[in-house]
Amino acid sequence: MKPVRLAVAASVPFLLVALGTAGYHFIEGWSLFDSLYMTIITLTTVGFLEVHDLSTAGRAFTMALLSGGVFTMFFFATEVIRAVVSGQLRDYLGRQRMERALGSMKDHFVVCGHGRMGRLVCQELDEQKLPFVTIDRNEAVLATPEWKHGVGLVGDATDDAVLRKAGIDRARAVITVVPSDADNLYITLSARLLSERVFIVARAEDPEAESKLTRAGANRVVAPYVIGGSRVVQAVLRPTVLDFIDLATRTQHMALQMEETLVLDGSRLVRRSLGELQLSKELQVIVVAIKRAAGPMLFNPAAETRIEPGDILITLGARNNLDRLDGLARA
Repeated sequence: MKPVRLAVAASVPFLLVALGTAGYHFIEGWSLFDSLYMTIITLTTVGFLEVHDLSTAGRAFTMALLSGGVFTMFFFATEVIRAVVSGQLRDYLGRQRMERALGSMKDHFVVCGHGRMGRLVCQELDEQKLPFVTIDRNEAVLATPEWKHGVGLVGDATDDAVLRKAGIDRARAVITVVPSDADNLYITLSARLLSERVFIVARAEDPEAESKLTRAGANRVVAPYVIGGSRVVQAVLRPTVLDFIDLATRTQHMALQMEETLVLDGSRLVRRSLGELQLSKELQVIVVAIKRAAGPMLFNPAAETRIEPGDILITLGARNNLDRLDGLARA
């Protein structure tokens, strides 16, 4: 059932009740309550206790109300039952919930493409309790997952209207991981034109596409096969280092995690040295590096290194301690 047809069918009983109440009120001069009561017992065909005798005009109106109203009510009931049995009503209500969820999202992630890589991206975002919208042309692949923090949107991510519907103007980042480099390039370009501030991560199947995606507006380009090949080699040459990286970057390992923290102007950390702050002593957090707002990366910064607004701290520590540091950086 189409939404308009459903709305029309749902309004029929109310229109009939209103029409019948008004008819008895003006024809017989009854009170509105008595007119409403007579309308209800007529439409439901129960025929309980007519409160007043009917005039000839009232009887004619009752016959008309019965003839047209009962069949109309049956039609309404049939339409509703068909919508429920066929799943159309459920789908319609699901779309309404999706529309409301999309409208309320802010600082979320927009994932373009729900193939093998897209599913892994959504799974990771959901595990980290981060809100996201995933876009794919195939409705079937979006019907299966049960996310707690994500919404599936059926559509073509190369279409500007679909990206706007996904809330790209309010999004924190766009992740485009469709299999085609040409589509990823087009999505990246469209996303950058729609939002100058959004952070864009693009997938590249061909290493030669990396420079094109960067010029189109991608902040980061990920080549899965290049990364996979490098990881296989590292697993052979430096297995312990790889284990440490997995331990520090996977959300399942709460004992030790690696995080990046943006220091805002006005924070208690600003213009104080690492030696003064004693983060390793006070928060049990190790500052591995500092990414300056101007560009350079300071590895293993010295105790006299001062933190400036806009710096990004690369830190190691337990999740709860990293969250405390994030609070200090934003205060």
